[in-house]
Amino acid sequence: QVQLVESGGGLVQAGGSLRLSCAASGRIFSSRGMGWFRQAPGKEREFVAAISWNGGSTYYADSVKGRFIISRDNAKNTVYLQMNSLKPEDTAVYSCAASKGRNWDTVSSLYDYWGQGTQVTVSS
Repeated sequence: QVQLVESGGGLVQAGGSLRLSCAASGRIFSSRGMGWFRQAPGKEREFVAAISWNGGSTYYADSVKGRFIISRDNAKNTVYLQMNSLKPEDTAVYSCAASKGRNWDTVSSLYDYWGQGTQVTVSS
């Protein structure tokens, strides 16, 4: 079993930065790929970024590439999402998830553990 708890969300002006954290409990964290997804009001959940089990491989949605950075610290059982140059369209609830495998995935159905989410609001 893996429990995921996100933190670091909040209200920020356009152009600002936030760093989200996702703390995991359970022994399998270091063997799983991890991902961040987001869901804006009235929209479907969308993939944001993902990282392989050892941090050796990452992948980003085109909409955040060059602005967001995903990383992980397996010693701390934590995955991070550094968000820079934030835009109003980045406003959403951000959730982290643990992949069923060791590598990253962009499809939400390939993740079997989810956090409760943290709200990110970017004002213009």
